[in-house]
Amino acid sequence: MPKLLFSKIRFYEIKDIMPNMKRPRRIDIVLNRKRRKNDIQCLKVQKIHAETYPSNLSRQTDHKLHLTLESLLKDKKHLAAFRSFLKSEFSEENIEFWLACEAFRLTVSPDDLRQKAEEIYQEFIQPTACREVNVDHHVREKIKKSLEKPSRSCFDEAQKHIYLLMERDSCPRFLHSDAYLSLKRKSRSLWYI
Repeated sequence: MPKLLFSKIRFYEIKDIMPNMKRPRRIDIVLNRKRRKNDIQCLKVQKIHAETYPSNLSRQTDHKLHLTLESLLKDKKHLAAFRSFLKSEFSEENIEFWLACEAFRLTVSPDDLRQKAEEIYQEFIQPTACREVNVDHHVREKIKKSLEKPSRSCFDEAQKHIYLLMERDSCPRFLHSDAYLSLKRKSRSLWYI
């Protein structure tokens, strides 16, 4: 059985398992060392454990490498690229609605609040709207009722729904698209200039 276990472990897998292990300086020490059965089984268990339970360090580096929707919406270049990507997929109403809701929250005057709420409803929420977003019927009805006396938070539920939709669906596709990859390459080349 140990021969079978050892035959399945390739040298590069053993090297990956023990990155912090000191290497002997003399080759004769390596050749004279006898392998024990427990060493091989332990290596196999460590390899399986590493595959099924990635370390926190690798999760942190993966998180840093991937752009989140929140950071994408804060950066002007990424936002412009994301907007053009959504336009190419015929779903730009999602980002436009989210941005309109953000601008709506900054409104101070009650008269402006009522006017902007009505505009957002007619453009994005109303069932016959030209740029209708995909929100639940119950959310639509809540917004329609809140238009009588609008508050800054009347679109919050719909905005959160659209944000989650973009985060789960559009953003991952954007990060794998040519538009994002070319933007990434341009930012790297500008660094050298």
